[in-house]
Amino acid sequence: MKGKLIIFSAPSGSGKSTIVKHLIDHSGIDFGFSISATSRAPRGTEKLGVEYFFMTCEEFKQKIAENAFIEYEEVYPDCFYGTLKSEVERVLNSGKHILFDVDVKGGLAIKKLYGDQALALFIQPPSVEELHRRLVMRATDSEEMIAKRVSKAKWEMQFAPEFDLIIVNDNLEKAQQETEKAVFAFLEK
Repeated sequence: MKGKLIIFSAPSGSGKSTIVKHLIDHSGIDFGFSISATSRAPRGTEKLGVEYFFMTCEEFKQKIAENAFIEYEEVYPDCFYGTLKSEVERVLNSGKHILFDVDVKGGLAIKKLYGDQALALFIQPPSVEELHRRLVMRATDSEEMIAKRVSKAKWEMQFAPEFDLIIVNDNLEKAQQETEKAVFAFLEK
């Protein structure tokens, strides 16, 4: 039996990764997880092959040339993120449902490719101001990078209506419950 695809996209700082982790840890479903590739440096305690496949910009561009990605995007100059075909095949071939934690354009590209086999969820912050506050509190980026992320978030939020479901993360517990409900309903189809 082939698994289904659950796609999570959101502006940076919306709580997407926290919601994905909660779903993995508390749903009782043995999800497979597609580990994305990136050309950015690890943050904090992030490890190669756990949170991301970290690559140099040159290595990432070589994978693009090899057509190794289902989707990728240059999020900022020389800062790439992408989903390796080999990762998707690995998880789907195991018979598990696969989770994607990807940027907005990547999420829509995967949804377009897999259609009804995929559920695309957009995790939205309650406001741009709250998003800015969260990014400052996260304390992982410079003010300049926070300004870039907020600007990009405004642009990304325009794509929210193209997703199957928008979950506003104004209350983390409520957003986690809404996510679980949507995912269970989709997997039972």
